Amino acid sequence: MSTAMLATDRPAVPDCEIFCRVVDNLGDIGVCWRLARDLATRGLGVRLWVDGWATLVGLCPPAADGACVAGVELRRWTEPFPDAVPARLVIEAFACDVPPRHLEAMAAREPKPAWLNLEYLSAEDWVAGCHGMASPHPRLPLTKRFFFPGFVPGTGGLVQESGLVDARRAFQADPAARAALFAALGVAPAPDALVVSLFAYGHGQLAGLLDAWAAGPRPVCLLVPEGRMADALATACGRSALAPGEGLQRGALDIRVLPFTDQDGYDRLLWACDLNFVRGEDSFVRAQWAARALVWQIYRQQEDAHHVKLDAFMARYTAGLDADVAAALRRFWRAWNEVAETEGGAPETPAACWPAFAAALPRLAAHAREWSAELEALPDLAQALAKFLEPAVKC
Repeated sequence: MSTAMLATDRPAVPDCEIFCRVVDNLGDIGVCWRLARDLATRGLGVRLWVDGWATLVGLCPPAADGACVAGVELRRWTEPFPDAVPARLVIEAFACDVPPRHLEAMAAREPKPAWLNLEYLSAEDWVAGCHGMASPHPRLPLTKRFFFPGFVPGTGGLVQESGLVDARRAFQADPAARAALFAALGVAPAPDALVVSLFAYGHGQLAGLLDAWAAGPRPVCLLVPEGRMADALATACGRSALAPGEGLQRGALDIRVLPFTDQDGYDRLLWACDLNFVRGEDSFVRAQWAARALVWQIYRQQEDAHHVKLDAFMARYTAGLDADVAAALRRFWRAWNEVAETEGGAPETPAACWPAFAAALPRLAAHAREWSAELEALPDLAQALAKFLEPAVKC
């Protein structure tokens, strides 16, 4: 990173701005908030436009419109859209459209801002070929480029904050740090327990998996953030609700509901667990940086388009694994995503697939560390975005 990016004086006009619409859940805003913070720590002036203000303040300290939090200027995306001088780099996240009023202002600016559409993450083979493709505006003298995050060279990479991997390694090398985190959460896993975090959209076969864990040979300490998944767990266990701090013991299964945490706290939880169930995009990427075994629940799409994306990542992630380990992972992940192994067949249940997956966990843990190291060697998302601001700045 050049010394220009370390300047303490912020320009009146930010270097980059990100537009984010909160569709549902926490995925879109989770990615955008992490990215905005990462760019700011690298010395860039960053403005983040968000329409779902209540969701944003669940991830960061409450702030007023226009406040600066973690080096990021936070702005409400309202209608009518307020007057604002466009940044030198304008990012519309996940196909949300820059407001027409702001587009007009971008077209009037000299030099014209770089304009990117930050796409959803995918491991499909075509992504690298489409990364950076140009799309001229039909009326204005502006050109938008499609920017694809990814897992291979030739894509935009992943959000990887400076020092993230070193911090994770230091935490995982220090048993006292893990013990302190669990103590702060009011959790005391048995010494031989498999510690599992569960963050998901919900699952019709959850009760069966809980039964399998409860009847299994190894203690399982299940940590669930408050919210939708904790409610689903309560229902599966025949309870009306489980509040943060509450627990439930069922045979070998110890369930603990955790209070909602910020993104940094969630990262440490992922680092501390042996197995992480994650969903969507943001938690999915963070689980990969955690270098722990994981299970991904992909966001459902119409006409089962998500099945292709799931298979594409599994193929890339399991490349080089022993055939039996790869098969156990694919079988459990497909069951967790309710995808049938054969066309026209019924999906297997996670409970039925759990014994083989559990047996593969030691080798999957080693693989997760190797996978994280491979990703670390690639340029990260902030570096790739900063290229559109050259030659003024470099990450």
